[in-house]
Amino acid sequence: MTNLRILRGAGLSVLCVFCTATALAERVTVTINGLEEDMLESARANLELKQYEERDVSAAQARRLFDRGKEQIVRSLEPFGFYNPSVDGRLERPEPGKFHAVYDVKVGEPVIVQQSSIEVAPEATALDPVKQAVQKFEPRHGERLDHATYERSKDQISKALANDGFLGAQLVRHKVSVVRSANTADIDLAWDVGPRYRLGELRFSKTQFPDSFLQKYKLWKDGEYYSADKLLALQQSLVDADYFTSVAVAPDLEHAANGEVPVDVMLIPAKRTLYTANLYFGTDSGPGAKVGVQRRWLNKRGHKLGGEIEYSSRLEEYSVKYQIPKPGPRPRNYIFGVGYRDEETDTSTSRMFRLAATQVADRWKGFTRTVGLQYLNGDFEIADERGQTSLLYADGLLTRKQANDIYFPTSGYSLLYGLRFGFEQVLSDTTFAQLRAEGKWLKKVTADGRVIFRAALGGMIVDDFDALPPELRFFAGGDRSIRGFDYQAIGETNASGGVIGGEYLIAGSAEYEHFFFQNWGAAVFVDAGDAFKSSFDMNVGAGIGLRWKSPIGMVRVDLARPVVTDLDGGWRVHLIIGPDL
Repeated sequence: MTNLRILRGAGLSVLCVFCTATALAERVTVTINGLEEDMLESARANLELKQYEERDVSAAQARRLFDRGKEQIVRSLEPFGFYNPSVDGRLERPEPGKFHAVYDVKVGEPVIVQQSSIEVAPEATALDPVKQAVQKFEPRHGERLDHATYERSKDQISKALANDGFLGAQLVRHKVSVVRSANTADIDLAWDVGPRYRLGELRFSKTQFPDSFLQKYKLWKDGEYYSADKLLALQQSLVDADYFTSVAVAPDLEHAANGEVPVDVMLIPAKRTLYTANLYFGTDSGPGAKVGVQRRWLNKRGHKLGGEIEYSSRLEEYSVKYQIPKPGPRPRNYIFGVGYRDEETDTSTSRMFRLAATQVADRWKGFTRTVGLQYLNGDFEIADERGQTSLLYADGLLTRKQANDIYFPTSGYSLLYGLRFGFEQVLSDTTFAQLRAEGKWLKKVTADGRVIFRAALGGMIVDDFDALPPELRFFAGGDRSIRGFDYQAIGETNASGGVIGGEYLIAGSAEYEHFFFQNWGAAVFVDAGDAFKSSFDMNVGAGIGLRWKSPIGMVRVDLARPVVTDLDGGWRVHLIIGPDL
């Protein structure tokens, strides 16, 4: 009985303590007036009281933290250059169990940079990257002292020094003197740049290739000054070679000696055989599939061999390519290929055997350059006109692409310039020369909208137009040409009214896309142009479209119809899946 009374007494005591603690528990909310954006975020992050909005706090704690808050807000504004703000506040009790802390802030006048001294040795500032980093140092005289900008500018100078070989450069003096009463600041910085290093031994980790082959990827001559850009270019060349799953290039500063720094390259080999498979669908091509296999390296010289098969409702194609790399400061790839292509469209059918020998140079004056010889042999039918052809011709191509995002760019462009020519005296059924140019440009113009412009031009001189197969003639119409028209429906016609293509091409497009939701949008567009021999006849298609940023890329569904044309036609659906550029 005595034990029972003790237990009851203990229980009542615990209950009383719990109820008392609950009664004393308070909650607090915080409002900061007078600050915007980054300064408001900084004040909230530095305000200790803000951390108690989701926690219980006693009345004594709330008052103590509230009093500290004024000084915490003042300190949070110093990185933005405001050293003399005024902070008034009040701690309100809107209802029992709740506190509301209100701070009213006036940032006052900012601290202005009065003097700025930046000392870097002349041998370093003689180099453009270092010179520009010093000249662009911010904040400048007369500007607000922003500590984030100050730190960023310091880092840019240090980075420029390291990138150009001053690997031991040290910031030996860094001082910001603030006079609060005058709202002024003086900046005093000095670097000891040390010696400028040269590139030393290039050392590769053990891989599937001998060192003699890998050394061909070296992009500098012995004794050249160290440059981070050269190391990045080396890394990119090895990545582009597609022999390795991982490429890491780094200077070995620990073993730098006699003014030279060794460069280590760590490589992890990729799988030797690469298999690929793709499914696709387009209103021009119909459903299709593409499978391929590539032997990434056949031998110690890095030669490659690959084959590909593509099959759709309109196309059947087989190809084999043999590639010989030539790495170095001016890298090249020599590609020899053989293939067969059987294609049927609403306008033509073509069965062609192809031989090709090409040289591909990446990053040639900003372009990828492809030059070589092509040989075509086969038969074709265009608008009920049958033909056979045998053509040997030179082929040159310049391509360039730039975008801020691979799959869903808001800024970017693509360019293509092509030249082909062949002579009847050299294994060709006719003499011809052909020029073509294509361009596409897109730009974000509003928060959720972008414009897309596209243009295509082409022209040729040919002795016997009838000897050219469909792939060497100009057509217009279709998903990627003039929407509202069937694929290759626009071109010169023969006596029976069938489309036979043209010697010239002029086409353009203007489009506006607007995304109403994160991944869904709509488009309006106008396409126009013609493929012709002598007389240009304007064909214009216009319509609307749906856009979806899908996991496999942009999906475009367009509904368009001809609005200016001599051709018959109605509404047509166009479906395209893939990147914009």
